[in-house]
Amino acid sequence: MSIPAVGERAPRVALPDATGSIHDLADQRGRWTILYFYPKDDTPGCTVEACEFRDANETITERGADVWGISPQGATSKRKFSEKFGLPFTLLADEDHQASETYGSWVEKQNYGKTYMGTARRTFLIDPEGRIARVWEKVKPEGHAADVLAALDELQATPA
Repeated sequence: MSIPAVGERAPRVALPDATGSIHDLADQRGRWTILYFYPKDDTPGCTVEACEFRDANETITERGADVWGISPQGATSKRKFSEKFGLPFTLLADEDHQASETYGSWVEKQNYGKTYMGTARRTFLIDPEGRIARVWEKVKPEGHAADVLAALDELQATPA
């Protein structure tokens, strides 16, 4: 599946959070949304990325944006991860990896000589009209939240 490009309408996402409540991207109209795909709850890189978004969350929400983290683990894993690290934003369970596929983030990976399918670490900044405003195809967890916040500031400062 191809990665949605800047300017395209963001593909629909409707996934459950840790409590089973469905979050639908269509309901985000009028707000910026940071949609970040990550491989697995409570693993080193994913924890760094999540904690950086946690630490920037107050500033992000002040800018009229919400953070949604998406990975294949279920609601119980999301709840434990969120509670363990005090994550104040929404984590969504993409157990059938449908959203990851739609966003081109379900990819073939290799580790220790084994090939398997998994989630690529990618982030999409979606504008209040529901269009892709920025894409990060290859994400390093360290410093990523700051990069996303800088892009959000830059885009909000640019006249439409």
